[in-house]
Amino acid sequence: MRRNRAPEPATLVIFGATGDLSRRKLLPAVFGLWQDGLLGSAFNIVGVGRQEMTDEQFKDYAIAALQESKETDAIQPGSLEKFRDLLYYEFGDFAGDEVYAKLGRELDRAEEAHGGRKNALFYLSTPPSLFEPISNGLGRLGLADQSEGWRRLVIEKPFGRDLASARALNDAIHKVWDESQVYRIDHYLGKETVQNLMAIRFGNAIFEPLWNRGYVDHVQITASEDLGLEGRAGYYEEAGVVRDMLQNHLMQLFALTAMEPPAAFDADAIRDEKVKVLRAVKEIPSGRVKSVAVRGQYGPGTMYGEKVTGYREEPNVKEGSVTPTYVALKLEVDNWRWQGVPFFLRTGKRLPKKVTEIAVVFKRPPLGIFPGGLERNVLAFRIQPDEGVSLKFSSKTPGQEMVLREVVMDFRYDAFGAQLESPYSRLLLDAMVGDATLFPREDEVDLAWQIVSGILDVWEAEPGRREKGPDFPNYTSGTWGPDEADELMGDDRRWRRL
Repeated sequence: MRRNRAPEPATLVIFGATGDLSRRKLLPAVFGLWQDGLLGSAFNIVGVGRQEMTDEQFKDYAIAALQESKETDAIQPGSLEKFRDLLYYEFGDFAGDEVYAKLGRELDRAEEAHGGRKNALFYLSTPPSLFEPISNGLGRLGLADQSEGWRRLVIEKPFGRDLASARALNDAIHKVWDESQVYRIDHYLGKETVQNLMAIRFGNAIFEPLWNRGYVDHVQITASEDLGLEGRAGYYEEAGVVRDMLQNHLMQLFALTAMEPPAAFDADAIRDEKVKVLRAVKEIPSGRVKSVAVRGQYGPGTMYGEKVTGYREEPNVKEGSVTPTYVALKLEVDNWRWQGVPFFLRTGKRLPKKVTEIAVVFKRPPLGIFPGGLERNVLAFRIQPDEGVSLKFSSKTPGQEMVLREVVMDFRYDAFGAQLESPYSRLLLDAMVGDATLFPREDEVDLAWQIVSGILDVWEAEPGRREKGPDFPNYTSGTWGPDEADELMGDDRRWRRL
């Protein structure tokens, strides 16, 4: 949050430096920060992987990635050549000690070059199965010790596969790292509109008085994707939509929308409030799952005028797979602010368009004095694409008759005339300056897993214990999901058609 703070001289260590995330997102984000002068001159990057590669080969790889990625900022003359000089590479077996010993020597070299302390940010851009071995390796070689400079660990989602594994991962991480050193990254929280949700709620007097059960009918949080698997069957067959999107991205958006005002705008105060509202969510034991959650799997259909295959026809998907690609969930919050106000969350693949939005739908006026029906006001936060905020309300149409129609007051971020930052650049810089505000804490992750555990228990029960579910596929590619999701909304409510 504190953009006026510059990070101290430091080394960024990227485990999995030759992976897809690093190539498409991380290296462009770091390059953009460095080119804008936000990382200072005393900064370098050490890529770490299991693939044998020299420093020069890694430099070539990284420069090619920057030239190819759509995420790379406009490259200024001479920048790539100077950035190349900051890059180093080490490789080895993550279960052994040798690669961490090499890293220790890299930090020694950086200390000599920087003329300061051995600060280091370790970014684990690896499969989750490697989190614990890498954390342990860094611990064995003393690289988590902060006596010679700060040391921080960034972990990518998913944080565990279920509640038990998330707790086991946290226990393993905490054997080496203090919680204050751990930064669990969810890139949704780095998006401008997500941060603007807090700015609008707590920086204006007109919204917060309406933000409660007295005025809000319900809240809809949507994260729809138009893509299918894109070659990720191996991961998605294991994860499914609950682990891929619901437990992390949507739960974070829900917590930010429903939380109470924090006492201060700092990491602990904001995360404390998120934890409180997650704790207030009504439990979803196995017996309630059927009434509050809907799952779906896409079949063949048409997207943007072209025919697409169904999930079960995607390469490497198991025959007859029951992995859900869509989920809609109704959350109820047992506190004074939100009692009786449902929060509807939905996310899925092969929906008509890629869009993420939080919509606060207000109650209708208590009395209709004008001809026609009464519409609800909607305050919508568009998170992607076309980031912005809109307010829908009723207005008189020009003419002799008193006829109302819905109009929209729209604010879009491009009105500022500035290019939006990549969420990764925002979060990387925050981690470098030690600001954990936008990183989920251990207890947030634990509570989010508790909320979805009942759903996973029912939907992933062994075949002999499993209740009969819907016949997959149950929605056509290019539609807004299964019909049962509409029924979940109840009478007099409907999903927004985005």
